[in-house]
Amino acid sequence: MHEILLVEDDELIREATRLTLEQNGYRVRTAADGVAGLAEFRERRPDVAVLDIMMPGLNGVSLAGRIREESGVPVLLISARNDPVDVVMGLEAGADDYVTKPFDGSVLVARIRCLLRRVAPVESAPQGQEKTLQAAPLCFGDLEFCPTTLDVRRNGRPLALTTTELKLLREFAAAPSAVLTRDLLLERVWDYAWSGDTRVVDVHVQRLRAKIGRERIETVRGFGYKLVAHAK
Repeated sequence: MHEILLVEDDELIREATRLTLEQNGYRVRTAADGVAGLAEFRERRPDVAVLDIMMPGLNGVSLAGRIREESGVPVLLISARNDPVDVVMGLEAGADDYVTKPFDGSVLVARIRCLLRRVAPVESAPQGQEKTLQAAPLCFGDLEFCPTTLDVRRNGRPLALTTTELKLLREFAAAPSAVLTRDLLLERVWDYAWSGDTRVVDVHVQRLRAKIGRERIETVRGFGYKLVAHAK
């Protein structure tokens, strides 16, 4: 059973959301503010963290950033504010998804399921087939990426990428020099049609660029992005 950390200062929303998640088979731990939420996260190490943005003390965006410093666990922000600036700020802090209040419980559950699918462990290969399944690393200049082990190296040094960043890199590496639209990346990486601002892709691409080299991913204005196999 997956465990969800729910941090929400509004008691009615917190309890209603907890009940919805438990009815869908999740074990839920709750906290009423960001400071208590951080302590709960460190103690429990949940599978997904669902954080309200507007909280006293340590707000949801700051809490998402603190969690991201310590863990790659998926983070979903919830907020009554739907301004694109707020969405981008939350995603840049390290969140993986953003849901606007009021939200339908089924939508929240679906988003959580998507986040859990993205971090599901890869099944081990049957004994004796490891060599068959192993693939040679793909090389793009100083960048090496192994699509089976998901190891990423730059100049021979390992890079720590989040699950979303790994999935983005996998899509780019599968079609180097091909232009991938934002809608295509949303469908393949996030597993559903994003109902809000497609700048969620832009934010995560920027984070990936910061790690693998800004010149490695080129923006194709009006279309999307492409991986540059041989950057200048």
